[in-house]
Amino acid sequence: MDANSFLDAGQRARRPGAPDWLWAIFETALGATLLWIVAPGVSLERPLIRGWIGMVGLILVLHFGTFQIVTLFWQAVGVKATPIMFKPLRSTSLSEFWGRRWNLGFRQLAHELIFRPLQRRVGLEVAGMAVFVASGLIHDLVISLPARGGYGLSTLYFTVQGCGVMLERSNVGRGLKLMNGRRGWCFTMMFLVVPLFWLFHPYFIL
Repeated sequence: MDANSFLDAGQRARRPGAPDWLWAIFETALGATLLWIVAPGVSLERPLIRGWIGMVGLILVLHFGTFQIVTLFWQAVGVKATPIMFKPLRSTSLSEFWGRRWNLGFRQLAHELIFRPLQRRVGLEVAGMAVFVASGLIHDLVISLPARGGYGLSTLYFTVQGCGVMLERSNVGRGLKLMNGRRGWCFTMMFLVVPLFWLFHPYFIL
C-alpha cells in the first residue's frame, strides 16, 4: 500500500507478539466458520440472512484474517508493513474510520490519485467529498453492475459518509463533540450501519 515505506530498509517494524498472531488466527477461523458452516446451515427460505452471514465470513477470512497474517509475517521479518484494516471498531469519528482504520489500501490510492491533486484546486472539503463519491462509483461498478440491480445505492451510501465527515468537522459537530469519545463512536456507528443496506443491497446479497 505504501511502497516507499515498505521498501525502505532503514525503517524497521515493531515485532508482533503472540496476541497479534492469535487474534488474526481467531478472526480467520471465525470467518471460515461463518462462511462454510453457519451460512450453509441457514434455511434456503432465508437467502438474505445466508448471504449476509457468508459475506461477513468472507470479509473476516480475507481482510481481517489472511491479510492480517501476511502483514504480521512481514513485520516479523522487520519490514514496515501496515495492516489493511487497523482496529476499525475503535474509531471515534468517521474521519478516523475512513482515513486511518478501514481499507487503507484504497485510502492510500485515493489520497494520492484523487484527494491531493484536487485539494490544491478546490480545497479540503470538496476534495474529500470527491473521494467518497469516487469510492461509491467504484463500489457500484463492482457490486451493483455484476448484480444487475441497485444502481447508485453504493454511491449514495458513500455520499452520506462524506456528508457525515463534513458534519462532524463543522462548528455544530465540534460543539456536539462528534469526533471523540463515546458520543463520537455512537455517531460513527450510526452513520456506518444505518444505511448499510444501500452499500450491500439485496440485489448483491442474493
